[in-house]
Amino acid sequence: MTKIMIDIPGERTYEVRVAFGALSHIAQAVHGCAPSRKVFLITDDVVADPYAQTVARDLRSQGFTVTVARVPSGEESKSINCAGELWDSMAQAKLTRDSCVVACGGGVVGDLAGFVGSTYMRGLPVVQIPTTLLSMVDSSVGGKTAINLGEGKNLVGTFWQPAFVCADLNVLETLPEREWACGCAEIAKSAAIDSDSFFFWLVDNADQLAKRSGEVVQEAVTKSIVFKASVVSQDKAETQGIRECLNYGHTLAHAIEKAAGYGTYSHGHAVAEGMRFAARLGVALAGTSLEFIKAQDELLDKLGLPALNFKADPQLLLEIMQSDKKVRAGHLRFVIPEDVGKWRVETVDAALVLEYLEAWQRSLAN
Repeated sequence: MTKIMIDIPGERTYEVRVAFGALSHIAQAVHGCAPSRKVFLITDDVVADPYAQTVARDLRSQGFTVTVARVPSGEESKSINCAGELWDSMAQAKLTRDSCVVACGGGVVGDLAGFVGSTYMRGLPVVQIPTTLLSMVDSSVGGKTAINLGEGKNLVGTFWQPAFVCADLNVLETLPEREWACGCAEIAKSAAIDSDSFFFWLVDNADQLAKRSGEVVQEAVTKSIVFKASVVSQDKAETQGIRECLNYGHTLAHAIEKAAGYGTYSHGHAVAEGMRFAARLGVALAGTSLEFIKAQDELLDKLGLPALNFKADPQLLLEIMQSDKKVRAGHLRFVIPEDVGKWRVETVDAALVLEYLEAWQRSLAN
């Protein structure tokens, strides 16, 4: 078992456990977060059986009172209506400040549970049990919680660090290929902006990661969490300009997801396309080398993330980007890679972004 301690200034230190079979220790971990032994477990239709029910059964066998709240799977559950229903259910369950919320699911469940947990009674401890590769390496760690509005993704949220994260690699065995590749995109993102050692380790092991080789999976998850923890510990609320690096690929990705309709493409595949786009934008803005672009493209291809053949109106994509929460004073901001492990945040003129969007769309017609 790998244990990673997340130490963020001003926050309670918390532990992330990464292992095959890590869930066997969940009752002990939850006990430290819920002295009242009252747990509100949030899951979705996909994960409820068998994982969430197994967690609930194990907790009940250890004397916990567990209320299970099941939400529909998919991005639409990250809504104010769903959050309101959960708040009502939490009140009916008579939760107190020494109760805790347990999120058992992928990124949608983790974001939603983190948000309602952070706001109910001004904040309850939240235990994250991520059940997808994407949520293990990204959303379950770092304390970002959010719900969506019609105008865009993650526009309402809080910074609320989890009390404990349990990443049981056994749950990934049944993950569909689409969702596996989705998680691989976030690992590739982390590697590209972290260091030569992570990036070229991933290049060497990409085939094994795509095949879900156990040792490589555990190492990739661990490296990604350690990297994210180091970033968050320096800039927990994204105010120092450091945590923004985690948005690499996300500016275009969020526009693709909204324009195509949420669920048409996985979040990770959209991020991979956003990484390709940002690297090419970097040629004009930061002297990004063609060697980097080629190496990143080949890595994404190996991980099952080929370039998207998504046709859309460039002006529409630009307008969606301009409503993104990363916009400052009306200006678009992109994380631009200069090279492996070297990046900067650039304010980019809308006309230049539109020019590159039009070039991207023209390339799809060839």
